[in-house]
Amino acid sequence: MDNGNNVTEFVFMGLWGNKQMELLFFFWFLLCYLAILMGNFIILFTITCSHLIEQPMYYFLCHLSLMDLCYTSTVVPRLLRDLGAARRNISYNNCMTQLFAAHLLAGVEIFILVSMAFDRYVAIVKPLHYTVVMNRQRCNMLIFTAWAVGFWHSIALLLMVLNLPFCGPNQIDHYVCDVKPLLKLVCRDIRVVSILAIANSGMVAAVIFLVLVASYILILYNLRTRSSAGRRKALSTCSSHIMVVVLFFVPCIYIYVLPAGSENKDKEISVFYTVIAPMLNPLIYTLRNTEMQIAMQKVWSKMAHSNFQ
Repeated sequence: MDNGNNVTEFVFMGLWGNKQMELLFFFWFLLCYLAILMGNFIILFTITCSHLIEQPMYYFLCHLSLMDLCYTSTVVPRLLRDLGAARRNISYNNCMTQLFAAHLLAGVEIFILVSMAFDRYVAIVKPLHYTVVMNRQRCNMLIFTAWAVGFWHSIALLLMVLNLPFCGPNQIDHYVCDVKPLLKLVCRDIRVVSILAIANSGMVAAVIFLVLVASYILILYNLRTRSSAGRRKALSTCSSHIMVVVLFFVPCIYIYVLPAGSENKDKEISVFYTVIAPMLNPLIYTLRNTEMQIAMQKVWSKMAHSNFQ
């Protein structure tokens, strides 16, 4: 290849070297993946089959659940296959595809979380303008923007990695093709590329997280003027968003703000945003949300009633 590449495939080193441990975690990750599929499917089905789809908050939640399903499906099935396989190889092209897909979907998810925070900010700080500001056209535009920003983030990262020379070794100290473990295999000085990767992923995630934290501080400050019932309802919704934001952003920031050569627990910590956060999101949004619980009961009772007829 013209970029000095002589690597045609990579080999994942995985999460653990212990075979008994890997068998145990195969069943654990399988249960987690089934929980992710079931939990997010229930949210998607409940929202799309009820009046909640008309509300911006649940419209965004529907897209968030879809992103969780797609994102984990780019990582977990491959992880399960590798946990049960003797050889964990992935072709160069498939590795680049996984890198692009994972960063695209994660980028879209980040900006959906931003849209959800914006929705709550307008609902609580500017309640009289809410229906005008958060109309369906604006919601669609925010989702389109999320996809556009996610695409530019992932394509920039992909083009950067495609231009790097991989001369061997080809063992990735991870369970997924990601920019940091790949940079460790590059056979040239990576200081400039590492800074670009940090700017593209780590610094962007850190800035967005700080903006989200500031928006929720403003929301909580404006709740002082609300009635106790309104305050409780708003706090219940916002606390769910804050929990999801923290679960997703904190591990991401820890991983992507540190340079590629540094020794840390990247692959273990990445489990939080690749598996644990998508699994907990449906629980966080349903257990703490009365409106969602009522809608679920109505949708499932309607289904049960139609089946008996």
